[in-house]
Amino acid sequence: MRSLPLPLALTARLSPVAVLACAGWALTTPAASDTQDPAAKDTTTQTQSEQSASGESEASAPKKTYASAPAPCTSVTTKTITALVPGAKKAGKEIPSTDADVRRTCSWNALKEYDYRWLDVSFEITESDDAAEKSYRSRVSDKSGGGAVPGLGDEGYSVVNLTTEDKQQTREGVVLARVNNALVIVTYNGSDFESKKAPATDVINKGAIKAAKDAVAALQKQSG
Repeated sequence: MRSLPLPLALTARLSPVAVLACAGWALTTPAASDTQDPAAKDTTTQTQSEQSASGESEASAPKKTYASAPAPCTSVTTKTITALVPGAKKAGKEIPSTDADVRRTCSWNALKEYDYRWLDVSFEITESDDAAEKSYRSRVSDKSGGGAVPGLGDEGYSVVNLTTEDKQQTREGVVLARVNNALVIVTYNGSDFESKKAPATDVINKGAIKAAKDAVAALQKQSG
């Protein structure tokens, strides 16, 4: 058989070596995904974990319908103020608060001839509906002897008490209402310094409920 020329012979001998070398390189070279920096993989895993934790935290955080208390001195209508506290300044006086986002109170009071009236309206904002409900139950328990007020927020309650000091009677009504995570507290009282008698229970109770309805309406308007 005729011998192959030297260049062709070398080519024939070297070709299997080249093929084997290429095959060996392919088998020993890691895949592109395996060459990723371990630190980068850790960072990716950490980021995904943080995003997952953040999502769970947001999902579990209680939703707050009300983030802050409304202006209390404009929560009761002028008509209501005129009827409940004759002679009082319609603007009322806001009581200083350590945290106005959480609690705000406005007060109206006046003495017309011998008839004295005092009205306080407060808003309190809690962290959740559950917290507001717990506070509401506690307050109702502390002021036993009253009754429910249907249609006042999510739940409403009123109670009226009579006190006597130095033969002077004072009748005071308190109305509590819960609206989502907010509480509305109304205190209304009166005295007659001439007769030493207090206004009738029905007068005080209906007056306090009227002011509470105004305040609840103002609160609900803020959320809308």
